[in-house]
Amino acid sequence: MTDLEGKRDETETAKKIVHTYPLIRNSDMVEEMKGEVMELVVTACEKHSTNNEMAARMIKETMDKKFGPSWHTVVGEGFGFEISYECNNLLYMFFGGNLAVCIWKCS
Repeated sequence: MTDLEGKRDETETAKKIVHTYPLIRNSDMVEEMKGEVMELVVTACEKHSTNNEMAARMIKETMDKKFGPSWHTVVGEGFGFEISYECNNLLYMFFGGNLAVCIWKCS
């Protein structure tokens, strides 16, 4: 095997690594709320692993009940966003590799 082929194999192996743990990209929530929301997201995404719409609905309805209305949720891959939100009520995270979840409150 040539040196170039060895490097290519290492690169392909590195690309196959999928992070299954929750990774918070941006948040201004207090630590206690952030922990509860992360657990909720993981539960919803594992329960509805094939249906992002149902996962988003479960997250939104639970957040509305627990922290009061008007929560909004986006679950998916490859989306961009620009939002206005109430301070201390934003969480943007990744779960299961390339699944992104954005949760915010705006009333």
